[in-house]
Amino acid sequence: MGEIFRQLSGLLEHLGEKRIAVLHLFGAEIRFDVMAIIMSWVVIILLVLLALWLRRGLRQPVEEKPTRTQAALDGLIDLLKSQLADNFASERLAVMMFPFISTLFLYVLLCNWIGVFPYMMSPTQDINVTFGLALMVAIMSHVLAARSNGVRTWLKSFLEPYPFMLPINLVGVIANPLSHAFRLFGNILAGTILVTVIMVKFAPIIVPPVLNIFFGLFFGGIQAFVFAILAVAYINVAVEG
Repeated sequence: MGEIFRQLSGLLEHLGEKRIAVLHLFGAEIRFDVMAIIMSWVVIILLVLLALWLRRGLRQPVEEKPTRTQAALDGLIDLLKSQLADNFASERLAVMMFPFISTLFLYVLLCNWIGVFPYMMSPTQDINVTFGLALMVAIMSHVLAARSNGVRTWLKSFLEPYPFMLPINLVGVIANPLSHAFRLFGNILAGTILVTVIMVKFAPIIVPPVLNIFFGLFFGGIQAFVFAILAVAYINVAVEG
């Protein structure tokens, strides 16, 4: 039992350590987290395989009775539409953005959930991953605003309601993706740290699996939903004003 406690106490010493790879490109030094990149690709591959499996289950004549795969997929699509797409300000925007926002939700959800398994790390524990996702949402929202309302109207929106509000509006443009990214990153990382500390200090056998399931599945699902619904809100504000 003492050996188990010694091994667990070693987790605290290495908590927060990352395997950083350095790439020298055209005289510049680029650093990246190897584990975060690997786990991100694992999540992408799992989502692609899931999509291919679901697509295979849909190959049957329309008039036949729906299979369990079809029923499950219909239920998932209806759930995503009711919880995410229906929050868009217009039907046109909801139809246009449903594939993007549902994919974003499923990707973040699986990123959060994969950390439940041993020797796996949630990619959303890395601020670079969450900031990349938040920056993608921010850029897309402004591109859609310029396309939907015209470039002139989009630029004019930074001067509303008064021209002297331009600096504050620009600060808001920068602050939105930052808060979007740090909210997800902070919550997922905090859950991982909490489970690790309790595992080492209090109950290394019984309680940690329960906490790991709670923070990894339930709490991870909530954070994925919050991230997606905030993306919907930012797109709404940018496009519909």
